[in-house]
Amino acid sequence: MSEPVVTERDLAEMAEQVWVSYLDPEGVNPLVPHGDVKQLSEVHSTVSITGSWHGHLVYASSQNAARRAAAAFLAMEPDEVAQEDISDVLGELANIVGGNVKAMLPAGCFLSLPTVVLAPDTASYYPAAERISGLYGIWDGEPVSISMWQSVKQEASA
Repeated sequence: MSEPVVTERDLAEMAEQVWVSYLDPEGVNPLVPHGDVKQLSEVHSTVSITGSWHGHLVYASSQNAARRAAAAFLAMEPDEVAQEDISDVLGELANIVGGNVKAMLPAGCFLSLPTVVLAPDTASYYPAAERISGLYGIWDGEPVSISMWQSVKQEASA
């Protein structure tokens, strides 16, 4: 597999822009990188990228972080947030970061609509893809990750 076209540093810059713009404009609770340690996530959203590059961007977090993200994004209190709000915001976060990723990829890439799964990230997996980069962090004591998965070429069967 070749070098990732989007690195952990790139993902960290994108995440910082999202936090400053939507989730923590006052800078009170930034996303703090926590190394390359996979954390169990309770919810996740994905956008797929096709065309000249094939893969996925996955935004994952705990249920509490997802609820807080929805509240911040929608200017609501966390106890006012419904499951539909969480789903909408997680999809939008994947879409925002995915759009930034797409801009860094070779020309001719297309971004899918987001898919949101309000279940552990083990509920979805990408058997024909491998993780090429990822940002794992803690936001207000809760796990959040943004990872890139590149599709691997399948060998043609004889």
